[in-house]
Amino acid sequence: MTHSILRGAAAGAAGTTALNAVTFLDMLVRGRPASRTPEDSVRRMSRKAGVDIPGTPRQRKARVSGLGSLLGAVTGVSVGAAYGALRGLGWRPGALTATLATTVGAMAAAGVPMSALGVSDPRSWSVGDWLSDVLPHLAYGVVTVATYAATDHGGPHDA
Repeated sequence: MTHSILRGAAAGAAGTTALNAVTFLDMLVRGRPASRTPEDSVRRMSRKAGVDIPGTPRQRKARVSGLGSLLGAVTGVSVGAAYGALRGLGWRPGALTATLATTVGAMAAAGVPMSALGVSDPRSWSVGDWLSDVLPHLAYGVVTVATYAATDHGGPHDA
């Protein structure tokens, strides 16, 4: 089981890289700015926890930005680890089902906390907003599932 979880975490890291690449490509092609939702989430979590982010205003801004990015990476690795755990427990979906499950899992893991914090409301999103969210997460799902599969060496511990 541990091996499956570690494979999933590594696959999730690869998926996170793909998600970021698709997001940055979208920003390049459409000339759109980076989303502020990760930083807004960090600020709201900080306020709710009663924990100040230390430093000068410039340092706080950098720390909030870094924490937002780090939370995205942790989310991607965690969803991958969960996928690995499910595989280790015997779940054997086809590639399409696995890709859709990891895509939806990553979207939920990122979106539900933001909605709960009042940072974002998907009900108000435009078609462009949805595409900006779904396409990078789909890339995440594809790469996570493909990476997990690519690390299968056929041994009993590689379930």
